[in-house]
Amino acid sequence: MAMVMMMAGICTKDLLLPRASSSQPASILTCNVPTRRVCRRAQMHSVELLPVVNDSHFCPQVADAVNLLYPEFMRIDAIVAKNLDRVLNAYASARVGTHHFGGSTGYGHNDAGGREALDSAFATLVGSEAAIVRSQFFSGTHAIACALYAALRPGGELLAVAGAPYDTLEEVIGLRGSPNHGSLKEFGVSYRELPLLEDGGLDWDGLDEAVKPQTQCALIQRSCGYSWRKSLTVAEIKRAIEKIKAQNPRCVVVVDNCYGEFVETLEPTAVGADLMAGSLIKNPGGTIAPSGGYVAGKAEWVESAAARLCAPGIGMEAGATSGDVMRLLFQGLFLGPQMVGESIKGGLLVAEVMAAEGYKVQPPPRVQRHDIIQAVQLGTRERLLAFCAAVQKCCPVGAYIRPVAGASAGYESEVVFADGTFVDGSTSELSCDGPLREPYVVFCQGGTHWTHWALALESVLEALSKL
Repeated sequence: MAMVMMMAGICTKDLLLPRASSSQPASILTCNVPTRRVCRRAQMHSVELLPVVNDSHFCPQVADAVNLLYPEFMRIDAIVAKNLDRVLNAYASARVGTHHFGGSTGYGHNDAGGREALDSAFATLVGSEAAIVRSQFFSGTHAIACALYAALRPGGELLAVAGAPYDTLEEVIGLRGSPNHGSLKEFGVSYRELPLLEDGGLDWDGLDEAVKPQTQCALIQRSCGYSWRKSLTVAEIKRAIEKIKAQNPRCVVVVDNCYGEFVETLEPTAVGADLMAGSLIKNPGGTIAPSGGYVAGKAEWVESAAARLCAPGIGMEAGATSGDVMRLLFQGLFLGPQMVGESIKGGLLVAEVMAAEGYKVQPPPRVQRHDIIQAVQLGTRERLLAFCAAVQKCCPVGAYIRPVAGASAGYESEVVFADGTFVDGSTSELSCDGPLREPYVVFCQGGTHWTHWALALESVLEALSKL
């Protein structure tokens, strides 16, 4: 039986494949399949070798990009290994066992320690004092809102230090939306934001003087969201936290960590963030968590956020989760590093191919990533719709559906989504979306393997060529 040993990111070498016949001499062909060394089975046994034919399944533009990106893929695999080691150590520390997958009903008082084990493992993993990881969080916005309401009180101020927040937080803050829904503004919390610089980076000089005595909470959005800007590194978040605390030590720093988990080998809570929040149908759910979110950080603030999720006096001590879901939360977190690695590879591939086609991309090709989002500036409504329709055709669920732009809860502009995912709205699975406003940017993310994006890109190029 022929055996091909593949390791993404290792430079191409001669590959030996055994042949059943022993009547002809061995032959060697260079193949575009990367491998660390010659097949050991061929070395250990006297076998004949069958020439390998390089039969790429990808269109030429994608195949060329893949060959250029193998060294980048290897670097990503190294980060995956480090983060997987972190998860394994956290699970060992929490003594995770099969009894934790049993789930519970009603109030959740009969939980067999699953909640506590998952919270403990997550806190260890992200370097925080405490964490609450629950299926009852509807979304990342819900988890972030709980964190903000935990830190803010009437008369206080919320300062966004990385420019305007993600669209869905605007109604939470009270910048727009329906009255009498309990926004922060309606509770007497004022809002101010520090604009980004022209290059999309933080205004470090402005931040030196931005925090006031009434600033109860500073919000740092790690990812670009629907903005054309660089995503923040953990080192930049640390620097921002130090500047904020130097001006007002009592100011609670909340980090919107959506799309950033496992992209680096540290999380914001490990470098001083008081709270961070995110979604389990993004990075830490490993593409299989069916719902949920998390808040992690200093114990007093996590407990306050838990009271916002449920009610004061109940906090983290209750909440039923079925056994099937509980197991998926544990397993999804374990798979998170690997799935994030594949998503980053997919993003690199999107950037490489689309930049070669003449489109502006953010981040640029072959630069280190700090979240899983890859933005492509398409320039017209027609191209944005065509891009999303082409991606939808390559989705495992609803490939027959043609995405149309429309209003979506929490968003100011019309938005178009391509998300034929097994988990509704999952952006850890291959997906893309974008607001129908200039300059018509599509935001790509997710993917269980980079080859899925390779196939989708062929569909995209074909669709755009017809416009």
